[in-house]
Amino acid sequence: MHGIPLFNLAFSTDREYNVGRNEGDLMAKKLTTKEITEGPLIRPIIQYTIPLILSSILQLLFNAADLVVVGQFGSEHSVGAVGATGSLTALMVNFFLGLSVGAGVVVAHGIGAQNDEKVRQTVHTAIPLAVICGAFLTVIGVLFSGKMLIWMGTPQENLPLSTLYMQIYFGGMIFNLLLNFGASILRAAGDSTGPMKYLTIAGVVNVLLNLLFVLVLRMDVAGVATATVISQGVSAFLILRALMKRTDACRLKLRELGIHRKPLKQILAIGLPSGIQSSLFSISNLLMQSSMFSFGPIALKGVSAASNLEGFVYVLMHSFNQTMVNFTGQNAGARKYRRIAKLYFTCLWMMLASSLVLCGLLFLFGEQLLAIYIPGDAAAIEFGMQRMVWVGMIYFLCGMMEIATGGARGLGISLSTTLVSVFGVCGLRILWVYTVFQQSRTLPTLYSVYSISWVVTYVVVSFIFFGVLRHRRKRAEADGY
Repeated sequence: MHGIPLFNLAFSTDREYNVGRNEGDLMAKKLTTKEITEGPLIRPIIQYTIPLILSSILQLLFNAADLVVVGQFGSEHSVGAVGATGSLTALMVNFFLGLSVGAGVVVAHGIGAQNDEKVRQTVHTAIPLAVICGAFLTVIGVLFSGKMLIWMGTPQENLPLSTLYMQIYFGGMIFNLLLNFGASILRAAGDSTGPMKYLTIAGVVNVLLNLLFVLVLRMDVAGVATATVISQGVSAFLILRALMKRTDACRLKLRELGIHRKPLKQILAIGLPSGIQSSLFSISNLLMQSSMFSFGPIALKGVSAASNLEGFVYVLMHSFNQTMVNFTGQNAGARKYRRIAKLYFTCLWMMLASSLVLCGLLFLFGEQLLAIYIPGDAAAIEFGMQRMVWVGMIYFLCGMMEIATGGARGLGISLSTTLVSVFGVCGLRILWVYTVFQQSRTLPTLYSVYSISWVVTYVVVSFIFFGVLRHRRKRAEADGY
């Protein structure tokens, strides 16, 4: 299932937002605002983050199924064709997915403030906003995918299949945005397990349809693209249905759908900088990917497979990022700034411990895992292992950056976080490609900029985060909090 849903908090207040709570089941238990803003942190962090990680891993497994199926049963260039669309798709989609981040944060703030009307208006603004953005992306993607793939230097042998994949995929973009916006709202209302269940159902549909369309009907990349669209439609339906069955302020009522000006402004204020940052990240990734194209289609196969494996580490780190965003948002609403500092370091060490273990496992079993994607292609596997050495083994640095930016966004530091991230990640990478890489055109030279950009961004955003946190804590103490 191509595309990564963004995860936003699901908190409930003590006023029975947490419907159906099961005290004996850590995975099913929904968090209350009191649990987020008071008491020990480790248990609620684990309780909330695990479903996010599992949701993301499930989606990556289903996405991996796309590559595995076309790699085993598709044409010679199928894996490279699907892999070549990743950065361009992210560039086009991530801007609008940033708005789902904004919607989730606004809902979480409303729940924390016990402002039911704010929550209701935000929910009924977010859903039509998702439809509008999805329709716009469908038009752009269907009409201009081929030209954009040519612009970014997609190898000629991959171009027809890559174009076909993107056109079909963007045909279902409304489903994609509905499931992302809906999942953000559900998690902002205390439900982090529901989206995981819906994703599992849709993922099984995706795998079965992959096998039907590719193995039986011989549709190649068109088959996996069509399966993705259908499975995203299933996810969107299940998530919207769950919203319509709720009994709290997050309940979706179709007759109340409409754009409310105030929550729209709040969504845009938080979501636009996030979306811009994600899109600019995608531009730098496009440049990096275009540079990798110069090493040929075999390198592209290996890099695509290795990047997919790296995704399993990234979703773990991004899950901690989303926990940081939303826990920080709830505690900021309660003006508990000392707890936010404790939250930062707790999430940081938990992320480091888990990501280092996972990175080590991926490296130890890298060749075997890559062979699942690209069986029998020793040259491509070698390129994939090179990527794992230079990027995968230091991926925890990206996780540190994720913790810092998550905390800053939870505090509402959106614009300055975006500016720093854009310079630290995008600016440095673009500068590197046009200077250092031009002098030494090797993959290790290209990969080296990843660690540099992550460290620079982490240091500067952390400085801003703690500066703002200190200022707000002093102001809250002066007000008697």
